[in-house]
Amino acid sequence: MLSDPESYAVVVRDLEKRFGSFVAVNRISLQVKAGEIFGFLGPNGAGKSTTIRMLCGLLTPTAGTGTVAGFDIRQQAERIKAHIGYMSQKFSLYDDLTVEENIDFYSGIYRIPDGKKAARKEWVIQMAGLVQHRTSRTAVLSGGWKQRLALGCAILHEPPIIFLDEPTSGVDPISRRSFWDLIYTLAGEGVTVFVTTHYMEEAEYCDRLGLVYRGELIAAGSPDELKTHFMQDDIVEVLCEQPQEALSVLGTVAGVKEVALFGKGLHVVVERQAADVIGAIQSRLAERNFAVSRAERIVPSLEDVFVSLIEARDRQEQPQAEVAG
Repeated sequence: MLSDPESYAVVVRDLEKRFGSFVAVNRISLQVKAGEIFGFLGPNGAGKSTTIRMLCGLLTPTAGTGTVAGFDIRQQAERIKAHIGYMSQKFSLYDDLTVEENIDFYSGIYRIPDGKKAARKEWVIQMAGLVQHRTSRTAVLSGGWKQRLALGCAILHEPPIIFLDEPTSGVDPISRRSFWDLIYTLAGEGVTVFVTTHYMEEAEYCDRLGLVYRGELIAAGSPDELKTHFMQDDIVEVLCEQPQEALSVLGTVAGVKEVALFGKGLHVVVERQAADVIGAIQSRLAERNFAVSRAERIVPSLEDVFVSLIEARDRQEQPQAEVAG
């Protein structure tokens, strides 16, 4: 039981969604504190969008319970919709309408009082940087501008919670960074932000994360907690000449579990303790005439953690599949 339910914007227990025999979301339980940025991280098809649609009252769960903004996700879906903002990766804008006409449309949808409509419209236009484009058709806007306009339309009614489903998919890196500045601003004003993403660098911006794989929540915590508490192995960063060729060589070193290209070098997953394996790595590369400039244990990246957890999950399932077969 929660000691202070009012401090949580989202609470779900054993949330499940089935489509026929396919389990899209498998008994997910999580809590999101009011005012935090919570990231839902996972590969495409992991169940992120299905989960967010249940939380927004757009899909009825097959099983499980939960509340969003204090309202029951099964019994009070319409009340939830009035207290949240929702932005899908499709942006939900009407290309044939102008910027102002899109805002006017959503003002009607959200029943913004007449006395506030003009002020809220101006806020969105200023926030989105569209002062010079207020009468432009939305179809001609860049991806970054559409993104900011979609966010503005989603929060016209000043909801306490906003759900963002892959909001930066398909936009350039500069627009993505600018968008996250807006998210920080909203969170600073007390808005709870629940965002799904498959970009590892975006996950670093979140206060807490839930890692989702095959419909299951396989880990949750702050980025630092995930890196320090959920990684069962050590990571050694190796910088050397011809890393692509070195990759296959290192796979044969005792104690090395996995090797992957990472930037201009290699991330080597090793059995603890790393110090015991580093010498063997350096010796093997020297034997094969690879010049090594660095071979040191590092704090794992979120990508390292996620890949490690996924592989561990797959190893758990493999014996079950063999028994079932």
